[in-house]
Amino acid sequence: MISKKVLFKNSVLHYKIYGKGKYLMLIHGFGEDWRVWEYQIEALSKYYTLILPDIFGSGNSDMLNVENITIDLYAEGLREIILAEKIKQFSVFGHSMGGYIALAYLAQFPEDVSSIGLIHSTAYSDDENKLEQRNKSIQFIHEFGSLAFLKTTVPKLFSTNKCNNSFIDSFLQMGINISKNTLIQYYNAIKNRPDRIDLLKNASIPVLFICGIEDTLVRYTDNISQSILPRISEIKLLTNTAHIGFYENPSLSNNAIILFLQNHIAV
Repeated sequence: MISKKVLFKNSVLHYKIYGKGKYLMLIHGFGEDWRVWEYQIEALSKYYTLILPDIFGSGNSDMLNVENITIDLYAEGLREIILAEKIKQFSVFGHSMGGYIALAYLAQFPEDVSSIGLIHSTAYSDDENKLEQRNKSIQFIHEFGSLAFLKTTVPKLFSTNKCNNSFIDSFLQMGINISKNTLIQYYNAIKNRPDRIDLLKNASIPVLFICGIEDTLVRYTDNISQSILPRISEIKLLTNTAHIGFYENPSLSNNAIILFLQNHIAV
């Protein structure tokens, strides 16, 4: 596995590259880094060259020092990787916030993208209830810090019968060095992201949805309604699974990704 970096707006963006074949970028979510894909790397790298970025502010990437941060700006930063690697087309899959960034990438640079995957993510913007929750979370982070916040939220990402200390500790290790300013920046970007439903309706590329029946953050019923919008789409519903299906049910998640790409994107 090779570690690399690019610069965007004077901030370092770190990423890993591993595998062989056509390119597949996996974008991690809120409070995570590239290591969240540990159960995907071996299985997917047999068929595809994986690009595993640390979103700005996570892992070994610098926080973006700009005002009025947007999800679109994170996507612009990721394009520096594509330009540096001289990649003509790639598939982009994102978990939760990573899915928002994947959609933003498609909206801005559609010619780059051969397929997209929303993994426990959604094209809907936040409703009023969600916005209120985000604001409360920002206030909590301001008062108590990032680690205290992650300790309260990480257990809620997992199905009740699969939540264990090992999973929780793994996620907290990824988030332990993420500053409270970074998490607040993420939340502000998430709050202000636009609705991308029309993007799905007009999508000419294949779209994969992976969702958990027990996910309380992104409802699987929303994913079902969205999955009928693109011209070409597939959906995988994972039972006994909440918001981290690729961690809770890696074999089913990996098989869904591989079959989807083999069906729609030649190896």
